[in-house]
Amino acid sequence: RVTPKPMSEGLSRNVERVRELLETGLARFGGPWLAGADFTAADAFYAPVAFRIRTYGLNVGEGQRWVDHVLAHPAMRQWEAEALAEDWREEAHEAELAAAGVVTADYRK
Repeated sequence: RVTPKPMSEGLSRNVERVRELLETGLARFGGPWLAGADFTAADAFYAPVAFRIRTYGLNVGEGQRWVDHVLAHPAMRQWEAEALAEDWREEAHEAELAAAGVVTADYRK
């Protein structure tokens, strides 16, 4: 988990756009996936974004239903478990985390 630094105006607009995309998909197609009852390429495309939303505690409004749903999927849970079990660190990613905010919880091995 990361407590983020205040967002720039541009980043705030990007987060708002993601919120809009998630909410629109759910409202238009009825969920639980972005395009309706079945998992589609849209869900696969945004799946990594769900991890970022959770990590940074971003407010995506009603889109949180999709975030919770996709993160509960067995394939996503397996992906996360395998990632957390890795013991190497990518320095660029570590620097990105440090620049974005304060790491408040690290669940990695």
